[in-house]
Amino acid sequence: MRRDVFQAIADPVRRDIIQLLSKEALTVNTVAEKFDVSRPAISKHLKILEECGIVTFNQKGRERYCIIQPKNLIPAFLWIDQYKNLWEEKLDSFENYLTQLQNKNKKNE
Repeated sequence: MRRDVFQAIADPVRRDIIQLLSKEALTVNTVAEKFDVSRPAISKHLKILEECGIVTFNQKGRERYCIIQPKNLIPAFLWIDQYKNLWEEKLDSFENYLTQLQNKNKKNE
């Protein structure tokens, strides 16, 4: 099965793993210790992240280190960024609506 960045970020645990690894490379065991799910479940999430190109592994002795590949998150960032203006316009419109309601209520008091 071909996986992509959107499958990587679709799951909240994988997003948390990405966040965790964005700070530093960690061993698989260290990553697993940070979560309240089983070690096999974390291994499965890491495998999916590897298949999506978001995480690579570096073997050092007996330890496997998880290393984030942030450049492979760019397609998701670009896709989300195209909707930024749309959401900002909607939030601005909502804020204006709330301001009008507040002003109306003040006049009626």
